[in-house]
Amino acid sequence: MLSIYRFSRSEKKGTWIGPGDIRRDSQDLRATEDITWIDLSEPTEAEEAQVFDDLVCVHSLTREDITRERRDPEHRPHLPKVEEFPDYLFVIVNPLHPKSRDKMVRQGGSSKAHGTTQLSAVLTETMLVTHHIESLPSVENLRAYLDRHGTQCDRGPDFLFHLILDEMVDEYAPSLDRLTDSLDGLEAQILRRPVPGLIPRLLHLKRDIIGIRKTLVHEREVLARLSRGEFAMIDERETVYYRNVYDHLVRFTELIESAREMTSDLMESHLSATSNRLNEIMKVLTMISTIVLPMTLVAGIYGMNFESMPEIKWKYGYLWGLGLMAVAGLVPVAFFKWKRWL
Repeated sequence: MLSIYRFSRSEKKGTWIGPGDIRRDSQDLRATEDITWIDLSEPTEAEEAQVFDDLVCVHSLTREDITRERRDPEHRPHLPKVEEFPDYLFVIVNPLHPKSRDKMVRQGGSSKAHGTTQLSAVLTETMLVTHHIESLPSVENLRAYLDRHGTQCDRGPDFLFHLILDEMVDEYAPSLDRLTDSLDGLEAQILRRPVPGLIPRLLHLKRDIIGIRKTLVHEREVLARLSRGEFAMIDERETVYYRNVYDHLVRFTELIESAREMTSDLMESHLSATSNRLNEIMKVLTMISTIVLPMTLVAGIYGMNFESMPEIKWKYGYLWGLGLMAVAGLVPVAFFKWKRWL
């Protein structure tokens, strides 16, 4: 789906225009000083050609990166990056996949494979083009923002793109909070009773955390470059807003790093707790064997069929044998008590 928002700087008014107007007004859109936002959501090849052939001429490698997720949906989205060209700035970021985000919030960290999607953006002096296969809340929020505060569009495409990035980064907050709560619950369960079924859950969480961490680290580098005023398409007055987004991303990166370390610690704790539990079981079994062994020895001695055993024909021989077994069992118990093993 192709949607276009055009803000007239002379009239200080923004309007949504139809996709059919692109070919008729393409020359005017390229030459005007008006601000235009073009959003390609789940686009067709024809819509991509309409934008990148008639409005924004991008490098073939840029176009290849933009359309990668549509052309090869089985592979992971392109990792975040930023590239500067003479006429435009090209940025790729990885928002949370909408389905993955909802599932993480419900199930505390469990997400589909490749829990992020791809958002590509092309910025020129007067135009912002966004391209994404999935419907993204950050883009929808920008639509609602422009409907309420259309005059803010006068600040340029770099300001509009910052709003998308800000919403995109904030989407990580509830998922990371729920992920941390899930790890706390697993920690309590491991300390209470470390069952074998916890290991697959920890491995699954670790895989998701590593994937999110990889994305956040790359996005942090992209935001760091955008916030330094390194690119001509990012106005100096807007860099402070990009720095604010960068600060949020740094905090989330630290949280996911802590979650990764906690997951590794929980796996080690689980193995240690399981080993300690096994040691306790072996200790009990060893003590039982140690206590019963002398009794077995007494029973074995008096079970031999020798005629010269005086206790065999003794009136109190049976009680004598039972007494020896009791003493033989109580002696190791007393010894264990003395050594504080019991």
